[in-house]
Amino acid sequence: MHIIEQKQAFQQALLTWYEAEKRDLPWRRTNNPYYIWISEVMLQQTRVDTVIPYYERFIKKFPTMEDLSNAEEEEILKMWEGLGYYSRVRNLQSGVREVVESYGGTVPNNRKEISTLKGVGPYTAGAILSIAYGVPEHAVDGNVMRVLSRILLIEEDIALLRNKKIFEQAVMELISEEDPSSFNQALMELGATICTPNPRCLLCPVRDFCIAHEEGKQQQLPIKIKKQKMKHISLASFAIQNEEGNWLMQKRPSTGLLAGLWEFPMVELKELHAIEAFEQESDLQLKNVTELARFPHVFSHVTWDIHAYRAQLSDIDTHDSLQFFTKEQIKELPKSKPVLKMIDHIDW
Repeated sequence: MHIIEQKQAFQQALLTWYEAEKRDLPWRRTNNPYYIWISEVMLQQTRVDTVIPYYERFIKKFPTMEDLSNAEEEEILKMWEGLGYYSRVRNLQSGVREVVESYGGTVPNNRKEISTLKGVGPYTAGAILSIAYGVPEHAVDGNVMRVLSRILLIEEDIALLRNKKIFEQAVMELISEEDPSSFNQALMELGATICTPNPRCLLCPVRDFCIAHEEGKQQQLPIKIKKQKMKHISLASFAIQNEEGNWLMQKRPSTGLLAGLWEFPMVELKELHAIEAFEQESDLQLKNVTELARFPHVFSHVTWDIHAYRAQLSDIDTHDSLQFFTKEQIKELPKSKPVLKMIDHIDW
């Protein structure tokens, strides 16, 4: 790691580039720890361009931690609708409630306390501390590991959790004590825009410090073992109308994938045809069934292959407990992306 000896020059090159080239993102216009917390949670596993409108709507709806703390779950899920990984917003609300109740509404400014909050891991903690409070703390995500694996020629598997400490230690050795906020954001920005999976080395402001580039190994790094094989599950989902033209919806369980969101009734397809499988599992009888679409919905380790149908019930009078909603009511419910895709295919 001979770069450590050239630390000051490396910092200067990186920070000068960042100041000149950084993207103008809404969460970079504030040092409010609550807003930065929201942005970091949203940015987990989600593209920047996707996050921007969600972030702006979210802080407008919940401008203070008290507002988010007091919000109903369906309200926060609706604001998160389509962003995916819904446990993120549940954990965010839980963590914010802890701050309101235990810290007087002030986000802790040290790693020990902030790391006890629900949903705040080492990366989020470091991002909030460095960006909002100017504390020289590491904030190591996938982008940062990719950058440092090349600059420092770290040939350890970044998919192994134990190796993350190597990168955290490297950041702590390299970080600017004077401007840790810009330093951490500069590393993230470099990984997002220049030191990408296919690196644009000719544009890199710290190419002269990069050992992997010097040795021609930049394309081989970072080392990451293959992900586990994706599991595929076939599902049939039915947009079912009653005689009044309203639609049958059901709420998903409070735990598991897409917890607490509303959806059209769904059944897993194994041996039976979609209609037969649905009628057998739900004890409902369908009529006027037409296919709407087929599409995948990808989670981290499983893909739903969804067969979407439109139908009516043939025995509506026997099911008084079913919940039907108008189009306007459905718009207000928090829904998952598969439901939004189905709605796009329904000729309302």
